[in-house]
Amino acid sequence: MRVLAMLDGTLVDPSTPLIRVDDLGITRGDGVFETILVVDGKPRELGPHLDRLAHSAAMLELPVPDRAAWERCVSLVIDNWQGGDEMALKLVYTRGPEFGDGTPTGYAMGLPIGEKVLRARETGVAAVTLARGYDPSIVPAAPWLLLGAKSLSYAVNMAALRHAESVGASEVVFVAADGSVLEGPTSSVVLVSGRTLRTTPPSSGILKGTTQGALFRAAERAGWVTKVEPVTLDELRAADALFMASSVRKLTRVHTLDGVTLPDTGALHHELNALYESEY
Repeated sequence: MRVLAMLDGTLVDPSTPLIRVDDLGITRGDGVFETILVVDGKPRELGPHLDRLAHSAAMLELPVPDRAAWERCVSLVIDNWQGGDEMALKLVYTRGPEFGDGTPTGYAMGLPIGEKVLRARETGVAAVTLARGYDPSIVPAAPWLLLGAKSLSYAVNMAALRHAESVGASEVVFVAADGSVLEGPTSSVVLVSGRTLRTTPPSSGILKGTTQGALFRAAERAGWVTKVEPVTLDELRAADALFMASSVRKLTRVHTLDGVTLPDTGALHHELNALYESEY
């Protein structure tokens, strides 16, 4: 089951060829995207996702996304979805065809959530730490690196996940050149120490986490302390628990890090996931 809607409000057969071969999103990765979890017909964190889409578009100097058009596009996909209680809703926005009239390409597509993702929600994942190849101090001085933009240029992220699989893991925690923790290829990193939740700040050149943000809001109401601050690799390894937060995978616990089995955090995972779900 898939549902595809173009930004102009047209509902289209997803098996129909639609993107031009000279679209810069394909030939250059020159575009941005978001993936939103929809549960029982309700998109989670739609506002923050559209905010992040606009932020990424601004970093790439794309035309300002038409928020109302995107909201209509999202509703069109949701209204026509018949594939189950949950779906992944992907928004894609590119610079458009290289030899076109300058009009961007935009569409939203509803997709089923894979069994691997659903299984990881329950069983957790093994992760490895990998170098990301930059120092956070360069972020404000080099905006052309697009650090912190959710661009279509995800080849490095996918290569990192393939490397993780080659060494018996399924998830990655990127580490900066100064030894600080960044994010996963498709997720935010959340550490637990006592009753404190920590995550890395976007100023380090990473995405502002939408699911992480929802978890922190709920945790604060329940009396937890939350901190958005730099985290070292040593602190990551010494934490009481480690989780990866993303829209589709929700809050996934890490049970093994760099080949070392971590303490059982099943009960804590259940508690934090309940807090996250209480937002909806």
